[in-house]
Amino acid sequence: MLAIISDIHGNLEALEAVLADISSKNVPTLYCLGDIIGYGPNPGECIDLIMERAKVTILGNHDQAAMFDPEGFNAGAERAIFWTRKQLETGDRSKNERRWEFLGELPRIRREDKVMFVHGSARNPLNEYVFPEDIYNQRKMERIFSLVERHCFQGHTHIPGVFTEDLNFIAPEEIEFRYELDDRKALVNVGSVGQPRNGDPRASYVILDGKTVNFQRVEYDFEQTASKIYPIPELDNFLGDRLREGR
Repeated sequence: MLAIISDIHGNLEALEAVLADISSKNVPTLYCLGDIIGYGPNPGECIDLIMERAKVTILGNHDQAAMFDPEGFNAGAERAIFWTRKQLETGDRSKNERRWEFLGELPRIRREDKVMFVHGSARNPLNEYVFPEDIYNQRKMERIFSLVERHCFQGHTHIPGVFTEDLNFIAPEEIEFRYELDDRKALVNVGSVGQPRNGDPRASYVILDGKTVNFQRVEYDFEQTASKIYPIPELDNFLGDRLREGR
């Protein structure tokens, strides 16, 4: 049994709630699909928890942007990344060195048997978004599926659900939050822990139990996270506002 999380984005309250939920369900192994940091007010603490708890962590585009320079980011995301980098360069030097070393060694992709784990997509593990409406972009989806041997777990869009090779997108609500994997190819987006964008403010992640994907939703104190964001000039107020609506 395996828990798969993604897109924490410096949201400590959401991450702690999800980790507690995983522990309560006695799930022994945790994979993280990247974007531990960016947008949120607690980047260092979130990295520390992932270093401690996750068996496998994949590099996300915000993680990379903090190490180098943000490319293709909007102005608000860029300001947040520069602020995040500053937080990871001040304070406890030994802790920060371990954090940077950890981020610098993260892979962009992991394969296990016929299963792939990425942040974005099989075609572009770091930066490509696969949105629900992409089922109407046959060429894009066929190219992505051609690179997937059987199943691919991904994040990046913050929208949980399953893409099937016959070009359907299935939201968790449509299948009572359970999807059975079989010999057909599937892309599974695990949603976002720290910044949901599917209209539900609860943190999202999945538990893989054999061939069954169980989509999880976890309540957390998003008002506390928002209250940390608002006093920080470099973090747009919108980053706190959106947590209430899951947008």
